[in-house]
Amino acid sequence: MMSKIYVNVIAEHDVNGNVKPVLIKLADGRKFLIDKILDVRQAPSLKGGGLGMRYTCRIYGKQYYLFNEMGRWFLEK
Repeated sequence: MMSKIYVNVIAEHDVNGNVKPVLIKLADGRKFLIDKILDVRQAPSLKGGGLGMRYTCRIYGKQYYLFNEMGRWFLEK
């Protein structure tokens, strides 16, 4: 069973091609600012399957994995 929650993301893009997600917007309209990016690496989603860039994010003091897989953003459920 796939455990992905697809989300909209507002991200900053720099001149070197680096992407930094700043805000996550859920389907129900709730928005969450990302407090800090703790790590960025290519990694598989162990819960949802697939491989992409994994952003380890701190949001309101909790750690989440945010993935960018071929231009689509998702959180693990």
